[in-house]
Amino acid sequence: MDRAMKITKRQCQLAFFSAAVVVICVCVGVTMNLTTIADENFDHMGLRTFCMFTVNSNILCAAAMAMVIPYTLDGLRTHNYHMPRWIVDLVYMGVTAVALTFLVSLFILSPAKGFVLIFTGSRFFLHGVCPILAIVAFCFFMSEKRLTIRDSLLALIPVLIYAIVYYVMVAVLGEEKGGWNDFYGFLSRLPHWIPLTAIMPLTFLIATGIRVLHNRSYDKRKADESAFFTQLFADADVRRIVAAMARSHSSARILDIVIPSRIISIMLEHSKSDATLEECCEIYLKEYMENSEVLNLEKYWI
Repeated sequence: MDRAMKITKRQCQLAFFSAAVVVICVCVGVTMNLTTIADENFDHMGLRTFCMFTVNSNILCAAAMAMVIPYTLDGLRTHNYHMPRWIVDLVYMGVTAVALTFLVSLFILSPAKGFVLIFTGSRFFLHGVCPILAIVAFCFFMSEKRLTIRDSLLALIPVLIYAIVYYVMVAVLGEEKGGWNDFYGFLSRLPHWIPLTAIMPLTFLIATGIRVLHNRSYDKRKADESAFFTQLFADADVRRIVAAMARSHSSARILDIVIPSRIISIMLEHSKSDATLEECCEIYLKEYMENSEVLNLEKYWI
């Protein structure tokens, strides 16, 4: 059982640290943009930086990653690594958006403005480091749920919203009417129909690639987990294991009792026991209380 709980602990730790690193790097990159003076190469600095998809996509990704952190901390406390589906989808949206940022920077902006210019300063974080870290974190350290095509379609929403806003501000209003200049060059260097018809299919391909990587990681983790627990608990007496686990976790200093229901449910799933999750949780609580000194606080009283 200790090994099973260590597996959950490692998953939470990897998700926590990878999410925290992404959040920190995005904060550094955005702060650098806000405090950098505009020049002929990048005129959208200061508060104008929030017009750029690069900045908005990174902020979305960092905000989504920040929402992961409380669940990883709760997982470390309760041995129950779990994230709601809506947070997984939100992280997926953010990762898809920054992946688009990375690919556009690498294959479109770099040839036009130079690799060094596009990937130095704040752009080192927002164009390169943050997108790469976010993709790795989501695909390999946050594969807690399997993604579907529906999730991939939802991941297109932020890009679609920005594409509509960008077209209206650049092509419909224009800079002379209070809109934006074509700072990405998509509409001034190409016929409008090309970026309008290419951006969403390209984004869907990116989202699909991320989904494939994420799901492969999920499938591998579930297969390894299933093999481990089946070998460990196939013929085991789950009731006795739960009781032993409760006794080993008893401590006079632990006043908040957390029942590791996820671990217990996995044990039951891979065993031949006729015990129920409710019964095992009751066994855990009973054994914990009987073997703990939590109720014997008299010796600490003065």
